Amino acid sequence: MSSTLSPQGLASPAPHRPRPFGQNYAFVVVGVIFLCLLAAAGLRASPGVLILPLEQAFGWSRSTTSFAAGLGIFLYGLVGPFAAALMQSFGIRRTLLCALALMASSTALSALMSEPWHLVATWGVLSGLGSGCVAIVLGATVVNRWFAVRRGLFMGLLTASTATGTLVFLPGLAAIAQAGGWQPVVLTVACAIAALIPLVAWLLPERPSDIGLTPYGAAPGTASEPPRRANPFRAAIDGLVRASGKGDFWLLFGTFFICGLTTNGLVGTHLISFCADQGIPEVRAAGLLALMGVFDLIGTTGSGWLTDRYDPRKLLFVYYGLRGLSLMALPFTDFSFYSLSIFAVFYGLDWIATVPPTVRLANEAFGERDAPIVFGWIAAGHQLGAATAAFGAGLVRASEGRYLEAFLAAGLTALMAALMSLMIGRMRQAAPAAA
Repeated sequence: MSSTLSPQGLASPAPHRPRPFGQNYAFVVVGVIFLCLLAAAGLRASPGVLILPLEQAFGWSRSTTSFAAGLGIFLYGLVGPFAAALMQSFGIRRTLLCALALMASSTALSALMSEPWHLVATWGVLSGLGSGCVAIVLGATVVNRWFAVRRGLFMGLLTASTATGTLVFLPGLAAIAQAGGWQPVVLTVACAIAALIPLVAWLLPERPSDIGLTPYGAAPGTASEPPRRANPFRAAIDGLVRASGKGDFWLLFGTFFICGLTTNGLVGTHLISFCADQGIPEVRAAGLLALMGVFDLIGTTGSGWLTDRYDPRKLLFVYYGLRGLSLMALPFTDFSFYSLSIFAVFYGLDWIATVPPTVRLANEAFGERDAPIVFGWIAAGHQLGAATAAFGAGLVRASEGRYLEAFLAAGLTALMAALMSLMIGRMRQAAPAAA
């Protein structure tokens, strides 16, 4: 917060900038972050639309484009814990503004690409680094800072925006690609992200106390947590070292790895190509992903509501179990309009409904102060799994000429995650009982 000099020459706090809606201004913050997460997720999903146009324009193989998409997803996750630490020391607002600028400029720059390494540099490295700061960990940090109650509900809403952005933009981008090729697609994405920069600068305070408020639902006079001044890189590594000694961290990391593998890594990146192999037009296949996005908004927000009321371990067991069965069933359907629509609705409800229970379990295991950084590392597992599926499924398609093995393997791993979910927190529960 800025300060002014009093008549005695001592520094005094600057007056709070008044904002509308009073304590409910937290909802405005959620709206701004929702839009940013929506756009970042749309950027990360765009390679799924670009695979076929780039193949037609340059003759680049699917393994090449899959590598760029997988690298971007991997960095998107790897940056998460460092981004969480950076937000605590450098500030959420400044971190977000820098990330949006990097995303917009790297995406616009890709309109000039003509070699495979240009694709890897722009859509893989630069956009991956930028979008990694505008990911699930941003939502977790904002919810912990701005809300004292209903955290599961609002975490579910912000999480839904990441999947909704991944899926809802695809039909429009696919139509643009079909009409004008790949360049209008990347320019559209760049403009959408650039438009958010002035919105964030105008509407997003750093913390509630900066505008004279307390977190939503907190008692009047509750003090805000002071900013950390530690080195962000050191804080992220220290958080990993502390967390890695606990079995719960590895169970959460492993289940979230499988979550990423079975969602944006496999289905988000390759469903359009999988449907194209069955003779389904690209725009129609993208429409299925958009339908998933609509139902994800319902499913993940509902999951947040359930997480505030029920055992998150049991919720994860149900989510992963049903997801695994649906993935193994998809290759054996007739790919008719009805079967694909049923799959899209069902899978959309379950897309990343896993996030609110995972965030709650991380808060319980590691405490509210360390939880955003630790969850950043857990989210890195999600994106590592997504990158594995994005690249691995492309290799399977290139070598076998089909996606069958990739979907069956993903389904089996989801069933494994369902069983792992029931083990989370058992050691912490057993320790007091033994004592």
